[in-house]
Amino acid sequence: MNIEDLKQHIRDVPDFPKPGIIFKDITPLLANADAFNFCIDQLVERVVRHDPDAIVGIESRGFIFGAVVATRLGLPFQLARKANKLPYRTVKVSYELEYGSDSVEMHVDAVEAGKRYAIVDDLIATGGTAAATAELIELQKGKVACFACVIELAFLAGRERLGERVIETLIDY
Repeated sequence: MNIEDLKQHIRDVPDFPKPGIIFKDITPLLANADAFNFCIDQLVERVVRHDPDAIVGIESRGFIFGAVVATRLGLPFQLARKANKLPYRTVKVSYELEYGSDSVEMHVDAVEAGKRYAIVDDLIATGGTAAATAELIELQKGKVACFACVIELAFLAGRERLGERVIETLIDY
């Protein structure tokens, strides 16, 4: 299997979650054990190059990929969640995305000052969620080692919102 083979496991769903959006559905990828395992192998290979101290997964599909990457690397795993979903005290940042606005939170003790965090998600679109997650890490005095995503929607220019930070993606559209 190679990276190009992964594309056959990504389904386009038009007009979801609203008209004009073509949603990249990763559930066929998750349903194919060989493709999912290859995808995780590729993410691990890219993340390990940046020597993170921990992995941060972005709600919700980033939890799937991020938790497995963290487990494979023997690293702690932290959550970046939508507002009001975490039970403890949180730090929150709001952001814009291609179909509206939202906010993301982390527990106040999720990030250790000076530690390096790889942010893992399924997709980078406008970069709003990724940038907000990076801001949460930096607000808590952590450092972003890299972003690692399965899919990048390059036409939405999300990289521009992430500045000079390292971005690793497997599939570009």
